[in-house]
Amino acid sequence: MKTNKIYKVRNVLFLFTFLTITSCTKLNEVVLDQVVGENTASPEGALAAAYDRLGDGTFVDNGGMLAMQEYTSDIAILPTRGSDWGDGGKWRAMHEFTWAPDNAVIVSNWDMLTNGVTRSLTAVKTISASSVAQKNLLLAEAKGLLAFYTYTTLDLFGQAPYRNPADNSAPLEILQAGAAIDGLITTVEGLIPDLAALGTQSTHNGRFTKEAAYALLAQMYLNRAVFKDRYNASSSFNFTEGAVGGNGTDMDKVIAYTSLLINNARFKLESNYFNNFSIKNSGGSELIFVVVQKIDYLRNGDNDLAYVSMERNQRASQANRGTNAACITPEFYNSWDGNHDDPRFQRHYQYADGTWFMNDGTDVSVPATSLVTGTAYPWFHFNMGIQVGQQYGPVLTTAGPLEMVGNRIKVSKLVCEKSTSTPMDFTPLLNFDNPSQAVLAQNQINRGARCFKFEFDPEEGNGTSNVDIPLFRLGGIYTMRAEAYLRSGNTSAALADVNTLRTSRTREALYGNAPGVALTTINAAILYKEIGFEMYWEMWRRPQMIRFGKFDLASPLSAKPASQPFRRIFPIPQTTIDVAKAITQNMGY
Repeated sequence: MKTNKIYKVRNVLFLFTFLTITSCTKLNEVVLDQVVGENTASPEGALAAAYDRLGDGTFVDNGGMLAMQEYTSDIAILPTRGSDWGDGGKWRAMHEFTWAPDNAVIVSNWDMLTNGVTRSLTAVKTISASSVAQKNLLLAEAKGLLAFYTYTTLDLFGQAPYRNPADNSAPLEILQAGAAIDGLITTVEGLIPDLAALGTQSTHNGRFTKEAAYALLAQMYLNRAVFKDRYNASSSFNFTEGAVGGNGTDMDKVIAYTSLLINNARFKLESNYFNNFSIKNSGGSELIFVVVQKIDYLRNGDNDLAYVSMERNQRASQANRGTNAACITPEFYNSWDGNHDDPRFQRHYQYADGTWFMNDGTDVSVPATSLVTGTAYPWFHFNMGIQVGQQYGPVLTTAGPLEMVGNRIKVSKLVCEKSTSTPMDFTPLLNFDNPSQAVLAQNQINRGARCFKFEFDPEEGNGTSNVDIPLFRLGGIYTMRAEAYLRSGNTSAALADVNTLRTSRTREALYGNAPGVALTTINAAILYKEIGFEMYWEMWRRPQMIRFGKFDLASPLSAKPASQPFRRIFPIPQTTIDVAKAITQNMGY
């Protein structure tokens, strides 16, 4: 990492989509080519670059926040699978807790997040010095993004770089999580009057609105106690400390900010839980703040959250396939025992002619009437949710297209691509030969239940997607309020919120559209499990585990040893330590 990567964005050509201002001050999505630099960026271009960092790997890529927040958790793991995914051990290290300051995953995420901080600072500075229309709104958005990137950096690394954008000679500051969280909260609270309410001033959920600020504030208050006492060996964090500026406790503030969102008529829980993660989720009723993804000639969306868990021989069309990488841990799969009828666990796909894809060996063919946009390729739709057992689907003919039965897509029993004698039988257990190493032999690459929570977008090959990636959505807001109620001693209110989530989701028509089943009781252990059911694979799990005292525990079924509290945050990359003397390494590294 070069020294000036921390301080500023170089004059680099960025191609991106942004909201520009028309003569009537309406913000519309248009394509801009903008040179981003310390003095040359336009206000709109600088803000566009700050937004672009959300989707340029950071929150949409397998190696981004998914690796940091999920692969280090009790939900997900990316093991080495035969000849694939060794990569110097960087993926295994995330779950084996052997990462060091030179781990490539950690280095790249530090670079992306601090680059987000830098881009946001550039946007604040550029907008402040301009006379752009809607200046106060754009400036508030830039500061909101700065707070979002800074908070995420503090969460993961305990430290974050900052420089006063109003002072060209200002020195680099290194914010420390425990000392900085209160100021960050105050800053975001101060932005609310200048931010637009979602849907006003032509805003949409890809913009940092008042509602995004409420969600971020709830998240910051929920984790404030951890930030202030990160290395507490017993995980006995003071969640009921007085809130910033007085007026209640941290949990009171979580309840207040989440209630503003829950009581907002604009938002509504989806009865089909998986609509939140579908190709058509843009503008969804639960989505508060998202990474907007579009497939266009300028910048393609990222399909990683979907295809990273699919086997290489699973194909949504003849033009793409899965990667056979990440999977669900046995521990998380086992937590669903007795809850496989929960609408969030799995959902079958129904074609327009009424055909259900059962994925159980009874399927012979499915309609080929669903086509990939702009092509004549038939589109095979996989089921959603957690997939286990023998898998079925289309296979390629020797000539390239999918096998057909008349005008329908033939469904066959699948085998693994790189071990064709190994049936594609996804086993919940991983059963590593060495229990302390997440390594599978070539004939073991079928192991691990798979996560098909995000819909695979087949439009232009493996790497592209139109699926917007939720950063904050209503389901997660309910889990935050339920947790705050429980930590405040109001178990009945916590139970009510969890049951609202459970019973608002319904199964598919194949099962009579049955709603989820309500619970009769709740405690910390039950709530922890319920948060996992609602939020798995959404890059929230690591901080949840820390709050509940689970992060340091061993996971013997998935190669995670017991760990020390210093592992609750990641090391600063050694390349940064070498060039930025103001930054010191975190404890334990």
